[in-house]
Amino acid sequence: MKAVAYRRPLPITDAESLLDVTLPDPVAAGRDLLVRVEAVSVNPVDVKIRAGSTPADGQLKVIGWDAVGTVAAVGEKVTLFKPGERVWYAGDITRPGSNAELQLVDERIVGHAPTSIPAAQAAALPLTAITAWELLFDRLGTTADTEGALLIIGAAGGVGSILTQLARRLTKLTVIGTASRPETQAWLRELGAHHVIDHHQPLLPQLQAAGVPQVTAVAGLTHTPTYYTQIVEALAPQGKLALIDDFKEPLDVMPMKRKSLSLHWELMFTRSMMQTADMHKQHELLDEVAKLVDAGRLRSTLGEHFGAINAANLKRAHAFIESGKARGKVVLEGF
Repeated sequence: MKAVAYRRPLPITDAESLLDVTLPDPVAAGRDLLVRVEAVSVNPVDVKIRAGSTPADGQLKVIGWDAVGTVAAVGEKVTLFKPGERVWYAGDITRPGSNAELQLVDERIVGHAPTSIPAAQAAALPLTAITAWELLFDRLGTTADTEGALLIIGAAGGVGSILTQLARRLTKLTVIGTASRPETQAWLRELGAHHVIDHHQPLLPQLQAAGVPQVTAVAGLTHTPTYYTQIVEALAPQGKLALIDDFKEPLDVMPMKRKSLSLHWELMFTRSMMQTADMHKQHELLDEVAKLVDAGRLRSTLGEHFGAINAANLKRAHAFIESGKARGKVVLEGF
């Protein structure tokens, strides 16, 4: 099968940072599906792994954690899918990724793909939808009747673009997103944010000007330490902060004590990586997100289509993600 892989971490400008390769076809067993990949998207985690994770003994490493495709074969223990069904998923960080013609993936973290949109649009959603859904409902404990205000730091990125929609469509929260450029601010308004503020300016005065003196929850999606003092200031007593980004230095949680604030981590790979008892919840939520897409309640967050799945186009995509200028998701399609 065709695939894109790397042997060692290199700057994306290096000719060998990503390589077009040919690998043996994998074989499905157990609860695995063998999926013929149609489209993928590129996430910040792709960039982090490629730039910082060394494959064992110089072996080729295939990355990629978003895919839409068709089930080509199933393992003997599979009960949720059959060959020929169209599926979508974000995969497992401990296994070979989706930048390949064929991929093995556990059925418990796979959903039935939406039928109303093409593969490229669907490929933009799985990883960010899982992350946003788990952050909103599992970590922050939000329900359909939850009121208050949610501040989303970095709302125009991949996770923020779907989190904005989920919070607006499925809860009673007032949704405030941050973005610094006119085009990303307009994007958030299109997605349903009640208010959009600039994270390059002090947050609290902008919240107050919008008629939201304090928020009940914050989603820290990027550069959380930069905004941490302002986040604590903006949160109402007993408010909640949910995080997804990585820190170079430990976060001092003591400023949260006076208000009895709580901190929640979200990593969508936890369930597959740890083989948790509720691993199947990702199958269920992906099926639910597909229904919401097909009902017109959620829209794709595709921002850029970079062409076929090959090393040259993936290098362009990684460089674009590294630039910090991406709006929504970068998608590639076909081999």
